[in-house]
Amino acid sequence: MNIVSNATPLILIVEDEPHIAQVLEGYLKRDGYRTEVALDGERALELHRAAKPDLVLLDVQLPKLDGLEVLKRIRAVASTPVIMVTAMAEDLDKLLGLRLGADDYVVKPFSPLEVVARVRAVLRRTAQQPVVTVVRVGELEIDPVGMVASVGGSRLDLTLTEFKLLETLCRHTNRTFTRTELLEVAVPDSEALERVVDAHLANLRKKLERSGLPNLLETVRGVGYRVWVN
Repeated sequence: MNIVSNATPLILIVEDEPHIAQVLEGYLKRDGYRTEVALDGERALELHRAAKPDLVLLDVQLPKLDGLEVLKRIRAVASTPVIMVTAMAEDLDKLLGLRLGADDYVVKPFSPLEVVARVRAVLRRTAQQPVVTVVRVGELEIDPVGMVASVGGSRLDLTLTEFKLLETLCRHTNRTFTRTELLEVAVPDSEALERVVDAHLANLRKKLERSGLPNLLETVRGVGYRVWVN
């Protein structure tokens, strides 16, 4: 029997089909997680504010507010890891096109065991003990312990995936990373496509540009990405 405490990660399941939500809840609880369930987008945001989950499992097709809007509003206030669930390839293309900052993606129909494995992998990345050395590249400072990146003292609002990508690139300046290498950094144990890396880095690039670092990230055509320091 699993013993659940407040230290046990809390998973917010956002799914408008009650039987699917019930199945996911059962598998997650069996794996030792606490759960909350929201059947629509508005309730999802309410529970995100009130319960402060460790991870959100978020369906795209939802009543009241769709998953894309829910993700956008979560990202406006928090960096909570989010795994998007979609039944349509078009939705995945839209997610990647909008670059809203999901940490992983699952496509229906799925095995509940696969979803639990994805949840476990994302939470493991969150809980990993980072290298303690603070990384500095010009005005950019990255604190792996506090999981904070700042430019000139102003904090960047990054998702976990964006932070890991930025830390990796800045810790190894002038080295070009392939998309495959960065995918392993961003979403290990995932079956996400390499274009997911492009989406996350495009989003990261915009945030760096708004903070006054428009040329920090370089695209090496046909290879990947790097942070170049002269």
